[in-house]
Amino acid sequence: MTDIGSLLEQAATLMLTGMGVVFVFLTILVYLVRLMSSLVPEEVPQLIAAPIQHSKVQQTSSTVSPKVIAAISAAVHQYRTSHTK
Repeated sequence: MTDIGSLLEQAATLMLTGMGVVFVFLTILVYLVRLMSSLVPEEVPQLIAAPIQHSKVQQTSSTVSPKVIAAISAAVHQYRTSHTK
């Protein structure tokens, strides 16, 4: 049988090797991302032109039809009665 000390030594060596490989990989990844961000130009959104407003558009009246108010009131009442428990 193998000695417990040698098993622990192998486990520590394997752990340190794995942590070292991950650290080196992440360090390389960080520098590559920084290099890419300096090489690739930043996207600049294009300005969106304001919509042209025509002066021929009729202004709607600020009053709401009584039929619309009645329909909305009926819908709200129906919703409240069906969802109240």
